[in-house]
Amino acid sequence: AVTAWRALFTDGALEPGETVLLEGTGGVSIFGLQLAAAAGARPIITSSSDAKLERARALGAVGTVNYRSNPEWQEEVLTLTDGEGVDHVLEVVGQETMLRAIEALAYDGHLAVIGGLSGRADALPLGRLPRGSTVTSVFVGSREDFAAMNEFLVEHELRPVIDRVFPFEEAAAAYAYMDSGAHMGKIVITL
Repeated sequence: AVTAWRALFTDGALEPGETVLLEGTGGVSIFGLQLAAAAGARPIITSSSDAKLERARALGAVGTVNYRSNPEWQEEVLTLTDGEGVDHVLEVVGQETMLRAIEALAYDGHLAVIGGLSGRADALPLGRLPRGSTVTSVFVGSREDFAAMNEFLVEHELRPVIDRVFPFEEAAAAYAYMDSGAHMGKIVITL
């Protein structure tokens, strides 16, 4: 959660009305969607599931793209932004999506490299980055980020989307469920 906060607010200086691209419907992306929508931004999210995209619209997504039925999803993102591209990208997938994310980025945009679900990109294609854009690598936020995020959550009455809760004894099943990609939002293991 604090990773999405840092990417959007600390490093990205998110402003109302800006566009945010979120990849997939896992925990960081869904939390980023909730934060962006509450801040008055315009979130666009990708998924391979139309059902998850419908749920994302209910959480505040103004645009959705099914990357399975639309493999060149960056083109649809550009269409959704009238050819301008997005102001922010939360890049959680890595190697497989990096170039498409860059192609969807606006002039002076911000690319937050967070994850590497498909492997870390060996090289960042700097020549493809739009002029004026910035790239940050985000692992986790600071204590100050955590405190600011919590104030925002209380102010906007946001609650995380929890897909399933597993008891500690079923931790292996929780990880298998996460690996399946069937979840939307967070998976919780109770102690």
